[in-house]
Amino acid sequence: MPENEDLPLADRPILSAVTFAGSESVAEARDAARAFLTEVQAVYAIPVSERAMGLVLLVVSELVTNAHKYAPGPCLLDLEINDGAVEVSVWDTDPTLPVAQRPDPGRVGQHGLEIVIGACRSFEMRREPVGKRIMAAIALADDPGGNPAGRLM
Repeated sequence: MPENEDLPLADRPILSAVTFAGSESVAEARDAARAFLTEVQAVYAIPVSERAMGLVLLVVSELVTNAHKYAPGPCLLDLEINDGAVEVSVWDTDPTLPVAQRPDPGRVGQHGLEIVIGACRSFEMRREPVGKRIMAAIALADDPGGNPAGRLM
């Protein structure tokens, strides 16, 4: 019997874990995130704003793209609903932590990390025994005051 099978549906963690070998398209990661958030709305009746859906897809796209581009081998995408947010976590095999570049309006590309950091409720990166993990949390509800990061709980 799985560990959480005896808990009522509402008391179980709401999470998804997807493994990518490294050869899949980033669109597959976005599709997995979209399916997860659609299920969260349909099964658990947790509202996910359009802003949150779009930001989650952007964050997943940026983090999985970087994992495919800079780390050999597989990567793991974890999504979890926690404290009014969806926590996106991507693990890859390269222990080198990314560095956000200085603002440069003339630079073409390589703005993804700055965008992810600025758009999320929280952002963290850490080395693991093997590789690294990048984590970002996106608020599910919109902020009535218009904060682009969503409602801060």
